[in-house]
Amino acid sequence: MGAPSAVPLLLLLACCWAPTGANLSQDGYWQEQDLELGTLAPLDEAISSTVWSSPDLLASQDSQPWTSDETVVAGGTVVLKCQVKDHEDSSLQWSNPAQQTLYFGEKRALRDNRIQLVSSTPHELSISISNVALADEGEYTCSIFTMPVRTAKSLVTVLGIPQKPVITGYKSSLREKDTATLNCQSSGSKPAAHLTWRKGDQELRGEQKVQEDPNGKTFTVSSSVTFQVTREDDGANIVCSVNHESLKGADRSTSQRIEVLYTPTAMIRPDPPHPREGQKLLLHCEGRGNPVPQQYLWVKEGSEPPLKMTQDSALIFPFLNKSDSGTYGCTAISNMGSYTAYFTLNVNDPSPVPSSSSTYHAIIGGIVAFIVFLLLILLIFLGHYLIRHKGTYLTHEAKGSDDAPDADTAIINAEGGQSGGDDKKEYFI
Repeated sequence: MGAPSAVPLLLLLACCWAPTGANLSQDGYWQEQDLELGTLAPLDEAISSTVWSSPDLLASQDSQPWTSDETVVAGGTVVLKCQVKDHEDSSLQWSNPAQQTLYFGEKRALRDNRIQLVSSTPHELSISISNVALADEGEYTCSIFTMPVRTAKSLVTVLGIPQKPVITGYKSSLREKDTATLNCQSSGSKPAAHLTWRKGDQELRGEQKVQEDPNGKTFTVSSSVTFQVTREDDGANIVCSVNHESLKGADRSTSQRIEVLYTPTAMIRPDPPHPREGQKLLLHCEGRGNPVPQQYLWVKEGSEPPLKMTQDSALIFPFLNKSDSGTYGCTAISNMGSYTAYFTLNVNDPSPVPSSSSTYHAIIGGIVAFIVFLLLILLIFLGHYLIRHKGTYLTHEAKGSDDAPDADTAIINAEGGQSGGDDKKEYFI
């Protein structure tokens, strides 16, 4: 007798082998069993030594399943989809990275409520895993139990979301030209996040460090930035932002407002801007600084200092005269220092030279007055004309009556010529 064929032996081994070391129970669920990795080695060798020697099996590439790698943010949901063109009357199966069967066809094998069946057909098996944790990351296997068994791998990558960054290092107000150092830290990112700094529209360069978290999966990133402050930085917000692919462009940042103390500045503003002799004048001393100046001193060159300040920081002249002309100085004082501003006052004559604007208005006023004068004359002539015309009309009517009045007075019977009537109208011509 010849040597026994290897194909019947292979079929016998395949019938006795359960996927991933599991047996099918009476209720249709796969029950996991702990198997040594070496227990399947002879079967793998038998398959590998037998499959590729058969031309029929080489031609059945349509029974090879395929899937794709997936990336999901921690806490999200991932869908694993496995497809095959020729199922050869066999079912598809999904297994997790620990080689535990999740679904065999439409049968649930692992009792995890996060894992749900999406679609189960002879050509497709899709499942979803909700509330994904970092521990769910790994290689998932889709298998079809043809002869030989064919598998496809899907690498699931779980992204760790970085926590909101925390800024430390700022304790109290800074003085102008001091050096500030701020630190920023964010943990829980996977892969490691990247931190950036900015002050207003200006980007600051920081030094970043990465440290692995105790769980061995996520990272803590920290960054420090050092810069010299100026008075323009008073009230500025120093912003630390974390950039990570799990955020999908969303902003996750923290800001720190800084306060800068600096010496005051001042400027003098006259009210009115062009003072004239006889007017009231206020010279306002406008101070700026942090802290804001609380004391102001006025002096005039060539006179005894200081001058009296009668309203806040303003110097008041109730009635200007030529003798008030001169250079005035205002000193703004705070606990950070002092600053003196100067203003030269020139008192103009009380009757200013007409400007082109005032001349223009005077011309317009003259034209309007002339037009009003012409209208008055026209009204007078029109009134005389109407009076004369009315007198002529009454005289003409009186001549047609037997009792015509004289040239000065005409009395007309109001009753249409009846004698003895008392109601009369008298017209004066």
